[in-house]
This record gives sequence, C-alpha cells and structure tokens, in this order.
Amino acid sequence: MFKQKPLAAAVSMAVWSLASMSAMAQDAPAGPIQTVEVTGIRASMAQSLAVKKNASANVEVITAEDVGKMPDRNLADSLQRLSGVAVRTDYDEAEKVAMRGTNPDHTLILFNGHTVSGGDWYFGDQLSSSRSTSLSLMPSSVLNQAVVYKTSEAKLVDGGMAGTINVSTRKPLQQKERLSGIVNLGAVYADLPSKAAHDTNASLNWKNESNTFGFIVQGFAQKRHVRRDSASRFAYVGGSGWDVIDTKTMLGITDESLAGTGYKASDLNGVRLPGSMSTEYVESVRDRKGGMFSMQFKPNQDLDMTLTGFHSEMKANNFGRLNAGAMFSMLKGLGGAQGAATPTDSKGQRVYAQIKNPIITTERTVYGHELKVLKAADIVYPAGTTPQYIGETEGAYRDGARATSAFLDLDVKYRVTPDLTVKALLSSTKGVGETALDQGLTYTRYGTGVSYKLGSLYDAPFVKYYGTGPNVPGMNPDGSGYVLTGRAASGVTTNDRENSLNLDAEYRTELGALRSVDFGVRHADHRRDSARRFPQLRTGNLNDNAPTGAFNFQPIPADFGSGLDGPAGWDNTSWTLTPEALKAYFAANYKPTTAEWERRVSTELDMRERQSAAYIQGNLEAERWSGNFGLRFVRTQVNAMIPVPLPVGTCARTEPGKPATTCAAVPGAITTASDGVQYYDGVPFNPLAGVMYYKKERETTFNNLLPSLNLRYELSKDQILRFGASKTISRQNYNILGAGYGSPACTDGVCQVTGPNPEMEPLIAKNLDLSWAWYFARRSMVGVNLYYSDINGYPKTGTAGRTTVELLDPRDSQIKTFAVNTASQQGARIAGIELMYEQPFGNTGFGFTSNVSKAKTKVDDGRPMVGASEYSANLGTYYEDDKLSARLVANYRSEYVNTSTAPAPTANSQGLSTVNGILMPVAPTFAAPVTTLAFNASYNLTPTLVLSFDATNLTNVKRAYYRYSEEEQQKLDVGGRQYYVNLKYKF
Repeated sequence: MFKQKPLAAAVSMAVWSLASMSAMAQDAPAGPIQTVEVTGIRASMAQSLAVKKNASANVEVITAEDVGKMPDRNLADSLQRLSGVAVRTDYDEAEKVAMRGTNPDHTLILFNGHTVSGGDWYFGDQLSSSRSTSLSLMPSSVLNQAVVYKTSEAKLVDGGMAGTINVSTRKPLQQKERLSGIVNLGAVYADLPSKAAHDTNASLNWKNESNTFGFIVQGFAQKRHVRRDSASRFAYVGGSGWDVIDTKTMLGITDESLAGTGYKASDLNGVRLPGSMSTEYVESVRDRKGGMFSMQFKPNQDLDMTLTGFHSEMKANNFGRLNAGAMFSMLKGLGGAQGAATPTDSKGQRVYAQIKNPIITTERTVYGHELKVLKAADIVYPAGTTPQYIGETEGAYRDGARATSAFLDLDVKYRVTPDLTVKALLSSTKGVGETALDQGLTYTRYGTGVSYKLGSLYDAPFVKYYGTGPNVPGMNPDGSGYVLTGRAASGVTTNDRENSLNLDAEYRTELGALRSVDFGVRHADHRRDSARRFPQLRTGNLNDNAPTGAFNFQPIPADFGSGLDGPAGWDNTSWTLTPEALKAYFAANYKPTTAEWERRVSTELDMRERQSAAYIQGNLEAERWSGNFGLRFVRTQVNAMIPVPLPVGTCARTEPGKPATTCAAVPGAITTASDGVQYYDGVPFNPLAGVMYYKKERETTFNNLLPSLNLRYELSKDQILRFGASKTISRQNYNILGAGYGSPACTDGVCQVTGPNPEMEPLIAKNLDLSWAWYFARRSMVGVNLYYSDINGYPKTGTAGRTTVELLDPRDSQIKTFAVNTASQQGARIAGIELMYEQPFGNTGFGFTSNVSKAKTKVDDGRPMVGASEYSANLGTYYEDDKLSARLVANYRSEYVNTSTAPAPTANSQGLSTVNGILMPVAPTFAAPVTTLAFNASYNLTPTLVLSFDATNLTNVKRAYYRYSEEEQQKLDVGGRQYYVNLKYKF
C-alpha cells in the first residue's frame, strides 16, 4: 500500500483544502451583491511594503492582517517569516528571536517604544539570567504593526546590537468605525498527546462621534497540551553524554574480551563513546490568559494622549520522565547511584563491564579533525556477574510553573508650534518566571548490560537492556530491578522589572537638505533578582513515606517514540511515578521552617541597572535622497549584590525559629539561610556546619558613544538604494555581571575562586549595511542586503582573567587576593547577505513571498557564535479572493550552536580538550538543520463571520542535536502537529 511521506502529505492536504474551499466559493448560489472591504493578505502586504519602501533605515515590516492570515500563535512565530530573523523553538512554538547570525540576547524587543519584561516558563530558563525576551506570552492578536530595524538610528532605544524590533499595539482613534469588535471562538488539537483545548480571544473598540476619545479592550484565553518524545545521550558522569574510552580506568576492556573482533584494547583508547541511550518523555500544558486595554484622548490636532496596559500569564506545569543508561560507570567499575564513585561488587569482587561486538567509524569534526566513534557495541558485565548498576529512572514534576508579563505606558504627543513637537513616554513593566516546586525521585536500575546502535542523525538509536527483570519498580530476588536512591525538590522565582521615561522632541527646519532635528533623553531603572528555595525535609531517610502500590506508578505510553522512527526491537518502555505520588511524597516529608531558612544565598541574583541616554539626530531630505545621521550617548550603571562565601566555621548559623544572630567577624553574614545545611528531626543542630555567605556590592559604570548614519537614494521611482553605518551595544547577561562566588581555594600561594566579572563591558558592534530594493509592481519587490559587523566584547567563559576579589583564605581565615575564574572578552565578526523576492501572479489571487539569508560568523577563539545559523530561508504561497484566503509557509534554519539558557560565567564551554591525541575546543551542542511547514485558510461565511483553519508543524519535524559531528547524535526530539479551528465574528 502506498505510504505518503509527511511533507508530501502536508502539501497535498494544504492544496486539497485550498482547491476545495475555492470551489465552494465559486459554487455558492448567487444572491444580492455585498461590498467586502479588502483587508486581507494582499492589503497587509501592500501596507508593509509601503512602510519598508519609504523608511530611511533598512527595515522589515509586518502588520496585523499579515499576522492574522498566517498560522502564527505568538509574535515570534510571525517574526521568523522575515529575512535575517531566526527563532529558538520550544515544544514547536517559537519563543525567542535572533537576528543576523546572533543569539536572542543581542536582539532588543520593544513594545510601543519601551522595553518589556517577561518571565520564562521553564525551570532551567528561570534559573538563567539571559537578556532575551520570551514571546511565548505575547499572542499575535495584540499586534498592530512590528518594525524590525536592521540598521540603527540615534533615536532608537539602545541595547539591540544585532537589531531592534518595535511592536506597536492598536490605537482606538485609528479604527474606522465608532463601535466595532471581534469575538473569536476556537479549539486546538495536539496530535501527539491526543488532546484538545480552547483557543479564544475577543476585542471591543469604541470612540465618540467627535473622534476625540476612544478605548480598546481585548482578552484572550488560549490553552494547548504539549508532549515531547526524546532520545538523548544524557549521562550522570563524563562529557555531558560523550567521553572517550580509557583502558587505564576501564579495566574490563582487554585483548581477551575483544577476541575475534579484529581489535586490541589499545585500538579503543581515545574512541568517542556515548554515555547512555536515554529516553525522555515530557508532558506539559500551556494555559495562556490575559488582556490589553488602550485609551486615547485627542481633543485637538495638537495634543494626543494614549494609555496602554497589557498583562499575560501562562501556566505551564510540566512533567518530565527520564530513563538513562550508565555505560561510563559500568566500564569504570562504578556501582554507586547516579554515577557516584562507589566500586561495583559481585560476590565480593569489583567488576568492570566489557565491550563486545564494537563497530567503530571515523568522523570529521566541525573543526576539521578526524576522530573515531563507537557507533555500536554490547556493554556487558562478564558472564556470572550478579546484577550491577546500569542506569537510572526518574521523574520530575514541576508544579506551579508559570510566567507573567505586564506593562503600562502613557504616550503623550504635543505640538507646541507648527515646527516643534514634543513627546513623552512613561512606562512600567514587570515579568515573573516561577516554579513553585520542582520535585523528583530517582530510582537506580540494576542489571547485567546494555546493547546499542546509533543510526542516522534523525533516527532514534537501538537500545536494549539485559538482566533487569520486569519493567516495574522494586527489587527482584536476584538483585535486579529498581531501588529509590535520590530525591530533589526546589523552587525558583525570578523577577524582572523596569521603569523608564523618554522625553523626545522634533524640530522642523528649512536648512537645505536638513528638514528636521530629533533630540531627547531617556532614563530607565531596571532591577533583576532571582531566588531559589529548597524546602526542608524531615529526615534523610529516602524511604520514609516512599510511594508503594501499583496505583502510584504508570507506564510510559505504548506509542512513545513512534515519531522518532525508532528501530525494531528497541527498548522504548519504562515507568514513572504519577504526579500525585511525587507531590504526596514531598508533602509528607516537608518540614515547615521559615522562608529565610529555605534560601540558597549562593544561587541568588540581586541586580540594579540604570540606563541613561541622550541623543540628537538630523533628518535629511532632498530631491532623490533622504536619510538621517545622529549621535547617542549612553551611560550604564550596574549595581550587583554578589554572594561571597565564608570559610566554614567563621560565623554561627541561626537555628530556625530562633531570633536572628549577628556574626561579629563578618557583620553582613546572612546567618538565617540554610544554604544546604539540613535540619532533620532528631538530629542536633550544628550552628557551625556548612558554608555561609554575605553579599558584597559591586558598582561599575560604562559610557558609550553610538554614532549612526542612514542614507536612502532613489535610483528610480521604484528602485531604492540604502546605506547604513552605526555603532551599537548589547549589555552582558546578568549572571556574568552578578552571579555569586564559589569554591575558593589556595594552592602553593596562588588563590582562585569562581565567580562573576562585574567589570565586563557591553558588547560593541561596528556595523555596515548596504541594500537595494526594486518595487516593480503592486505588492511586489525584489531586494538584496549586504551587511558586516565587527564586535568587540563577545564573552569567553571559563577563563582566569585579571579580575580579582578580596576573600578569606579557607586555610587560615586571612584576607587574601583571589584571581576570579570567570568570563573574559574577545572579538567576533559577522558578514551576511539577504535576498528577498515576493510577487502576486497577475490578477489570479495567487502569489508568493520568499527570502533567504546567509550569515557567516567567527569568534576570535575560532568557534561559531552561539545561536548563529549560517542559512535561513522562508517560502510562502498564498491565495485570496473575496471569500477565501489561504497561506502555506515553509521555514528553514541551518545548524547552529544551541543553548537554552545563559551560559554560566565559569562554565568551561570554550576550553580545550585532548581527544585521541588531538587538542581541540570542547564540543558544543549543535542543533541540526530543520524545516517546518505551516498552513492557514479562512473562509468568509458572511461579511461578518469567518471560519479559519490553521495547522503548524505539518511535517512533524524531528529536531536533532549533535556534538563534534553528525556521527555523535546528542538528542532527538519530536513534538507533534497542532491544528486550530476558529470561528470569528466581526461587528
């Protein structure tokens, strides 16, 4: 029987839907002719191209109708359709936006001209301190227009090194009708979890007869079920899932054990080895609710005041399950839970796993070196060995996971004279990312071995475990099975907030080509804090109140991994505790103390950043050319309260429930926080146990001058040539500037400590941009952009720089100077080209949009920039008539160095490693190329009633990740398709 490929099936479905709906429109019975205003795809494209054509700077534009006719669920989905824009995607929903070969930290996103704070929903992102803005909280329906600035202007808010995106919301008095609105009722179905949920939003617009006052109110409630199936190399020890074979420590690899394979033990030294064949199963729900309002007062042509407020909250409880192998530990003869350094023991003897039936291939790394990889093998203990440690099974339920984003802004514009207009923008924004409790239990698995075979990058590997007994919790008489060996529970709250004031003025002149001058000032007070809590448990005995009974456990679904194309016979089964069992265990073992006691000061971030700026910009216009030039002065003042450790025993800790004590030796010591010291029932309290911290204030100030120039020249009425030159900045991630110090040590008179670098200057980019565009017909254009950026200050992590700090020597409690192992700075470069072409097909209603970008990046240390895809492309086709509009959009992104959180300033992600005698950079994790396909169609049942259908991730893409080359698959994810049906009533 013919089986259609996913891409072919998706395209066929989209084309069939398009043809059938068009036929419906043509076959509809004749009736009274009604006038339908054209406000769809074609009108929005014409509006977007008009703004792009007339702008002095190089910009991209999308409008509200443009978004409404695309299968976009949030603003990041919409922005990724533009040339030079790429997104970071989680669970097949775009979240964070990157521009021109950089990562999202270097793109500044504004709403109505001001920054917007937003929280992250995922625990790991909440713990990081990235400057990137998550758009998962911003539904597409809030958008009026988004302008993407690829070249800078002096009057733009600073902070977007790679580019700036300004999203404007609707204004009441811009609406055509006095009273109008939209009610959108719909549902979404996610095929992987096989669950449906609601998808609704509504808005109401009103203005008075004199068109001097109006308001808009909007609300949205959107819910989506999520599931992700993964195969990964997660391992508890060694190389983040990959390491090398070393026969000096892996004593089971001998010439005798390899007999008949053609290999000797020495042949395997330095061969790359995956640490495990893990499987991960994650379920989540995205429940997004919120609203927006806007009130506008314009009593005359001179005064215009608009107040806009927005709030969005997304609840995102998520439940992850992991079944991880332990091949590193098996080969090293380690039998302790989670890879601990406990020797294996079989009948009183230490045993080491052997490698049988090895298949070794040669890879060429991304750095051009050749390495050997163990693509398949049996990792088994010698015959007769009793069951040993072979891996872990765990589950973590993140309860109370949520993110919020809100802002309130007042925009006032007053024309003082016909030549002078002044503006004021006052804004306040706050975002919160929180997980009330991340709680999980780990069970150690005992058996006799594992077999594996890695396939292609986009296929799940074969894996099979031996001697583990039934796939249910509990130990078997022969020593196989599962034992509870670990638990963890913590919560995190990150707050990000900013208050800002912009004062701007425009003065019109008649000084030759100088037509106007813009000038103004801005001040923003930004605060960022992150705190992690660890609830106190009653006892150190893991088995107290441990879940028992079959009702507390559930199997992984039988269809797990069906979208990963796993091989026949692979072990894709496991079990996990239910969320209810996990929550009941930690609730039963929780010991109430105080919020202060549950603090981990060592992990806290406490920062204040004040940004001040002043600018002047001249705007030019002559017969065939126009542009602007300007200068912006920026001052950044950073105050960081940095946690600093004290030697054990320096200060006495306060027992929970007792009055707080003060430490005479260090008056600022935080004596009320546990910082990992336990307070178990029945155990005497030791006030001198554990590391204690105090907070030391570090203040730094950075001053930057940012010149800019934009020139626009009309080669003809429809051909525009632009040139841009500018200097831009991007501020370092918060954790680089203000994370805590840890692990102080002095050896042979040299003292070092890990920690932040509060003196890290902002990244500075010198940018050149040249573009040509030909608007050769209505809704048509072809264009090319060339650009180059020279960056100074790109972070290099894990280096011992010149930064020092005064700390107590833990050996003698004397104050000494410690060199800080932290981030340093280096140079980087970006060179790129962007091609764009869009055109309707005559008067048929059909047309297409397309763009392709290439960005070549290089960092001084020889690596590509984090988050940088060399290629990205979009191809969209559309059809529209008075009844039907439809779009099919494909998006491509090439491989890039992946990171989901801000890298720690002390993480040795840019160090060197010797592999098989070759000294090379430590392997990053690369995200492999991915192509997605989305479809949208809407049909006007009546002039006021519209039925729409959207489908995202039609090809059900597999997202693959690898290490040094595609031979080293690190992870493979699949998230399923989503289908949306909506009925929209417009009045």
